Amino acid sequence: MSEKENFNIVEAPEGYSAPGFFATSLDAVIGLARKNSIWPLPFATSCCGIEFMATMGAHYDLGRFGAERLSFSPRQADLLMVMGTIAKKMAPVVQQVYEQMAEPRWVIAVGACASSGGVFDTYSVLQGIDKVVPVDVYVPGCPPRPEQIIDGFMKIQELVGNETLRRRYSPEYIALLESYNITINK
Repeated sequence: MSEKENFNIVEAPEGYSAPGFFATSLDAVIGLARKNSIWPLPFATSCCGIEFMATMGAHYDLGRFGAERLSFSPRQADLLMVMGTIAKKMAPVVQQVYEQMAEPRWVIAVGACASSGGVFDTYSVLQGIDKVVPVDVYVPGCPPRPEQIIDGFMKIQELVGNETLRRRYSPEYIALLESYNITINK
C-alpha cells in the first residue's frame, strides 16, 4: 500500500488554489469552523437522555464529530438538544434557555416526545417543542438509538456548514422568531 492509501483527504471548500495558496469565501471558512466545533447543550428529561449518554460514551463517541465539549450553560452553547417529555409547565423554561443562547443557535428535537408529545397525548404534555422554539432537526424514535442521534447531529453539521453569515438577520428569520414571541438583539 502506498502512503496516500493509508488516509483519506478531506475535500477543500470551493475556491481557487495554486501552489502555496488557497482562496475561498468567508462563508465557507466560517461554516467549516462552526460545523466542526459545535457546543451542544443537552436538555434531557427522560429516557432519551439515557440514549444520549450512550452517544457520548466510548462506543459511539459524539466527540469525534466536533462536539467533545458539552455545555451546561446556555450562554456558551450553540446547539440545544431537547430529549424527552416536556411538560407544558416546562415549556417556558425551554424557551428561556433558547433565548439565553447566543446567535447563531440551532435546535434538535430528539425522540418522539420532544418531536410530537409521543405516546403522552395528555393535557399536561407539550405536543412537540416546536410549539415554543423553532426546531432545525427532528430525530425520530422512542427512544432513538445512538446512531440516530449521531445522524441528527450530522444533519445539523450539514446545515451549519452551508448556512450563510447573513441568514440570521434576514427578514424571514426575524419573522420566524417573532412568531414564537422571541426578539433578536441586533
